[in-house]
Amino acid sequence: MPEVQPTERELEALKVLWECGEASVREVCDALNKGGESLAYTTVLSLLQVMEQKGLVTHRSEGKAYIYLPAIARENTLRQLATGFLDRVFDGALDEYLVHALGKRRITADEIAQLEAMLAEAKEKSPGKKKGKQP
Repeated sequence: MPEVQPTERELEALKVLWECGEASVREVCDALNKGGESLAYTTVLSLLQVMEQKGLVTHRSEGKAYIYLPAIARENTLRQLATGFLDRVFDGALDEYLVHALGKRRITADEIAQLEAMLAEAKEKSPGKKKGKQP
């Protein structure tokens, strides 16, 4: 069974939980509203309840309050969303995506270094790489 993909708002709530580790409904609500949303407490409560039904979060009781925890890993979720976006929008064409992603954005020297390191690692893992020969 494929993993459930969070909606945009669910992803924002998950980001809060990934950052905090766990949070009450009030804490999630405050964090989302700080990020520019204007959500009522009951809206966030309903959001978290739906997310729990989908298997995205779990909760535990602490007195009368529910404390919510992420039930899915950040890295796996972001990888799944990125792959889905790449396939859906660019038909899997990574080079075309990168041209669009980097074309309108200033990129720092640190980001270039990170990309170069990732490319070097990808080359090492590439199935077409011949052992014992240097390019």
